[in-house]
Amino acid sequence: MPIRKFPEPVLRQVSKSIVHFDLSVEKIVKRLIKIMRLQPGGVGIAAPQIGILKKIAVVDVSSKVQSSKLLILINPEIIKLNREIVLREGCMSLPDYTANVRRYDEVTAKWQDLTGSMVLHKATGLEARCIQHEIDHLNGILFLDRVASLHSDVFRRKRYL
Repeated sequence: MPIRKFPEPVLRQVSKSIVHFDLSVEKIVKRLIKIMRLQPGGVGIAAPQIGILKKIAVVDVSSKVQSSKLLILINPEIIKLNREIVLREGCMSLPDYTANVRRYDEVTAKWQDLTGSMVLHKATGLEARCIQHEIDHLNGILFLDRVASLHSDVFRRKRYL
């Protein structure tokens, strides 16, 4: 299943919450993990990026941050933000661009796992940025929506990680 690219309309729609935690949710999660791991530098992906409007995303920055692990976010929500910063960011749905994006360096988020149990998680650095980025996808928001200036803060990608 190919990754949806901007300006495909599915990337601008708000995803639906998961109510039933069944095999179909697990299948979506497995597909997301597989596709994310096939992408150069892939550290996160959300269901709308493969055309599925459900509040499911995965984040895995363990290739860059040793203390982290794979996170499966179902119906995620950010409940606390701290230390706003601007850093360069990219996205599989806009593969030819990167941008200086304003996000928070620390977040506390909650979500449900594959069984429907609630998870509370505090993240910092790259993991915090990725969680925010993927939750944005679930709400129809792209990283370009978070730049101060499309003219001065968006750059053509020179190489893939």
